Amino acid sequence: MSIYKKITIGIILVFVFVLLANSGLNYWIKKQLPVIIHEKNKTAYHINYEKIDVALLSRNIHAYTLVVHPKNQPKDSKNGLFTKIESITIKHFNIWDLVFRNVIQAESIIINKPRIILYKKGTKLLNNSKSIETEIIAPFRKIIAVSNVYLNDGAVDVVSLQTSKPIFTIKKILLKLEGILITDATLQEKIPLHYKKYTLVCDSLYYKPSSFYRITVGKISTENNFLKINKFSVLPEYSRKVFVQKLEKEKDIYTLKLDSAHLNNLKWGFKNNRFFFNASSLVVNHLDANIYRSKIPKDDLSKKPLYNALLRKIKFPMKIDSLQIRKSKLVYEEEIDFSKGPGILTFDHFNLQTTAIQSGFGLKKADDTKITVDCQFMKNSALHVNWSFNVLDPKDSFHIQGRISNFDVAALARFTKPYINTSFTGTFKTYQFNFYGNDGNATGNASLVYDDLKVTLFQKKNPEKKAKLKTAIANIILKNDSDEKAKKAAVALDRIPEKSFYNFLWRAIAESLKKILV
Repeated sequence: MSIYKKITIGIILVFVFVLLANSGLNYWIKKQLPVIIHEKNKTAYHINYEKIDVALLSRNIHAYTLVVHPKNQPKDSKNGLFTKIESITIKHFNIWDLVFRNVIQAESIIINKPRIILYKKGTKLLNNSKSIETEIIAPFRKIIAVSNVYLNDGAVDVVSLQTSKPIFTIKKILLKLEGILITDATLQEKIPLHYKKYTLVCDSLYYKPSSFYRITVGKISTENNFLKINKFSVLPEYSRKVFVQKLEKEKDIYTLKLDSAHLNNLKWGFKNNRFFFNASSLVVNHLDANIYRSKIPKDDLSKKPLYNALLRKIKFPMKIDSLQIRKSKLVYEEEIDFSKGPGILTFDHFNLQTTAIQSGFGLKKADDTKITVDCQFMKNSALHVNWSFNVLDPKDSFHIQGRISNFDVAALARFTKPYINTSFTGTFKTYQFNFYGNDGNATGNASLVYDDLKVTLFQKKNPEKKAKLKTAIANIILKNDSDEKAKKAAVALDRIPEKSFYNFLWRAIAESLKKILV
């Protein structure tokens, strides 16, 4: 036999041996996978599938129509996590880990169209943050370990067993998580895995944080150090009358909508098991905010901290270098009862610039938080405000100054007419205030140039009719013109601890106007 024939036969034999070994190993792996997934599955979930293909040469596994459900599922009801997945591809798995360790160790996993429903007790999204680690990540780690996760077109629903209504819903999820590391050490941390890069995009988010509000988001996109959200809203679940009936104490009702917001140079996570959050900037576009307060519920007599204290007492490191709110609108409404309608204050074309928003946690020194506001007050006059404070100041000191120009006071009727049965005419050519305050008191001064100021008082029992005698007396007392000169007043008043900062500011302004006009 010639040497060429021997070589040819040898090659054929080797090829046949490799083919037989591959077929045998492929057959064995196909038989072993169900054992790993079913018999050696130590998780709290059954995992079923319609079909599995193993490509030994490329070291890929393809599974189709997977269904995951709890092992201890009640007969007549659903409780726990239920998942249906169109397909999964496991790429570049380690043959020897699969053969000898009964673990699918691979480079990456691609999950297509997962539909996840979690039925849970209570109305909280998470009763215990450690449950994600103990019930999901740690058990499944014993079956499969990968470096990269790619999830396409996912959907998640969290449903309350008590109400049978969703607590949380998110659709069209695209997730890329690369450089994953899960160890016994990471499992003990707040975030039970490490990763190098991530990308998350999702649409149609719904979240019900309490029985009073719902949150919706049109789209979220984030990767590594950037976050953007579109069409964000916080909406009350009830009409104002029903909401107020459910309140035990006086409380603001918020309606918030915004077109978009984005965080830049975002860094967050846990350090020494302590959460931290930092960003270089937060930009909010076209915020439409309505704040409504009814005076029907009994007063909340608890102390209201000023913003220094609110930030100082945050129990984790947090800092946003700059905040911008652009081209927005703020409306405040206050109502004594439902018979007259609310008094309304509007701030249109609202633009806010803030620097050094930070918590006081772990700080010995902090830059002043500085806030600048420019807007149109009551749709007819420019308002400019500068406000500053330091989060570490134990006295909660602040400085606020502002200026309003060419204000037609008749516009105040939207607030004063339903609220105190009063309307005004005239013009504030310029009103300026400059106040220094703290948690206990405020001092400062104000000046006003005004023309032709007149007041009209209305009858309590018949608000559409003028109280002629009271109106005549009020206009005699009122100084209706400043004669083109700025009239000045000094202000000194004590803070009412159970009232907010804005009540404190309004009382200081009202005190200055009272001294100037009466």
